[in-house]
Amino acid sequence: MQEGEHCKKGEICLDLSARPLGLMQGYLDDRSSSMRVGVNGYYHTGDVASCDPDGYIFCVGRKDELFKSSDYRLSPFELESALIEHPAIAEAAVVPSPHAVRLAVPKAFVVLRPGYQPNRELALELFTFMRVRLAPHKRIRRLEFSALPKTISGKIRRAELRMIEQGREPEKWNALEFFGEDFRPEEIIEAKRRR
Repeated sequence: MQEGEHCKKGEICLDLSARPLGLMQGYLDDRSSSMRVGVNGYYHTGDVASCDPDGYIFCVGRKDELFKSSDYRLSPFELESALIEHPAIAEAAVVPSPHAVRLAVPKAFVVLRPGYQPNRELALELFTFMRVRLAPHKRIRRLEFSALPKTISGKIRRAELRMIEQGREPEKWNALEFFGEDFRPEEIIEAKRRR
């Protein structure tokens, strides 16, 4: 696929030959960023989307937030959207967590709703919940009950979570962190049966 061609999934880019009204011309005092958004006659939004056969466009996530796990490109937005369907989850943020074989695996930082306690049983329930909703290569592999760093406007700071995760020493895992592989298959089967 050549840049500028229409496709079913990719970055949303706007044709600059018919300059859209209200589109910024660049970043103030940041020439290098300005040059990245207007390349080869297209304005690169940084948003990745897919298009269905009826022409509807669905947001996949930000280009700079997508990551690879076992050679699959994963969208934190998609995984977070599936996670917050669980009644215990108030907020979630997914970032790549280093993995020796898969390069990275999806890790979710979650904030619970009032009335729920962070514990092994709830972690098992959440892993089981995700197992039903996501393809095997998209499943959350690590989960941590934690507060989420935010900007002044309330946006979750995923970049900060990524840095924390990249710099974490393997032997210093949090007591409120759980790994999917730590649960026995029969525990997951039993949890699925109870749902």
